Amino acid sequence: METRITEMLGIRYPIIQGGMAWVAEHNLAAAVSEAGGLGLIGGANAPGEVVREEIRKAKELTDKPFGVNVMLLSPHADDVARVVVEEGIKVVTTGAGNPEKYMDMWKEAGIKVITVVASVALAKRMEKYGADAVVAEGTESGGHIGEATTMTLVPQVADAVSIPVIAAGGIADGRGIAAAFMLGAEAVQIGTRFVVAKESIVHENYKQRIIKAKDIDSAVTGRTHGHPIRCLRNKMTREYLKLEQEGKSFEELEYLTLGSLRKAVQEGDINEGTVMAGQIAGMIDKEQTCKEMIEEMAAQAAALLKR
Repeated sequence: METRITEMLGIRYPIIQGGMAWVAEHNLAAAVSEAGGLGLIGGANAPGEVVREEIRKAKELTDKPFGVNVMLLSPHADDVARVVVEEGIKVVTTGAGNPEKYMDMWKEAGIKVITVVASVALAKRMEKYGADAVVAEGTESGGHIGEATTMTLVPQVADAVSIPVIAAGGIADGRGIAAAFMLGAEAVQIGTRFVVAKESIVHENYKQRIIKAKDIDSAVTGRTHGHPIRCLRNKMTREYLKLEQEGKSFEELEYLTLGSLRKAVQEGDINEGTVMAGQIAGMIDKEQTCKEMIEEMAAQAAALLKR
């Protein structure tokens, strides 16, 4: 399963762990990297020094390559962008914005820049400004989403750019990896399945909610205000969608979700908290180590691609 991505990043398997806020910390990132994939530390809204600490803790657990996801909307994005250079990180993924202002600094430091895109236009723009690869993320994924599905987005992006394409959204096993390769991707990014990894620090309530999820358990909030987020249905999503239908303002709705992701991930409140997960949650039925997950997915994908 060698591709331009495995070669570029120095990893064994073309599998990248999503940089999920509150979830993608040093334990999970190191475990994924140790297993042959690319682990990511999620910068989210954390200050630069917190990200620095996470990077250093990950380095104590693995000598394999790992990266940092920089959320460009964060008020600390400038600091985090500088910290990844100072700490010698070799791979950065970016989401929720345009990383052009940091490109020169990152390129001078020899950092591979991979941007998450939800459209062909943005993929082409990112290639023009020096991105080394793009993650074409379909609407099936958890958290902040676009409109196009993975099945339609990946081949269109693959046709539009010459840099490698990584598929994301609705992928949790070897069948999804093989399908992504058929569509033109050279790697996949996986989030929801890694949430339930044994090395994941996510609260057991959150993990069990994903494991017990059915195919129809996902809901999207925030569509009317242009900030759609996919999560699993609960008391909070029902209240949010009700208020959204009543035409409440974005500010009122945001107040309802303030701190709700942390509440779910750390405190295990799966009723009032935001349980971000992709549509693929209904297919995930057990906790495993990152090594078990990656080797199982890679073996299944390889067998399918040979066939």
